[in-house]
Amino acid sequence: MQDQSAIAKPSFDGAILLLISEPVVRLVMREVLDRAGYFVMATGDVGTAVDRINESKPDLLIVSPYVDSITGYAAAKYLRTHCPGMHVLMVAGLLADDRLQNRAELERFDIFPEPFTASQLLKKVAEIIRAPLPGSGTL
Repeated sequence: MQDQSAIAKPSFDGAILLLISEPVVRLVMREVLDRAGYFVMATGDVGTAVDRINESKPDLLIVSPYVDSITGYAAAKYLRTHCPGMHVLMVAGLLADDRLQNRAELERFDIFPEPFTASQLLKKVAEIIRAPLPGSGTL
């Protein structure tokens, strides 16, 4: 893993919610984001994600392809009803299905293909956080 001290600390005081079904992946992603200075809430189930959103409206949701018994896409769409201005980053290992890409574009979700490095994740998160909020009328 890349030395995190070489990465500039973010000038961001919002929250990131990780909804990642695989415990080890969730732990590593949380550690990477924590070390970079982000405030991170992490869970592997949709119910807890709803609780986290109600406690602290996150600016970014990072979601895996499948969570509980539903797709990450369906989970993200549902969670965004609780937090309409939230950015969504879907991490996906298989992008051969154009339907996922098309649905993600309709909802203004970003898709990030796996595998990725810690520095690639931090770069993508910084890029998304700087982007206009979904539904703000700015493209």
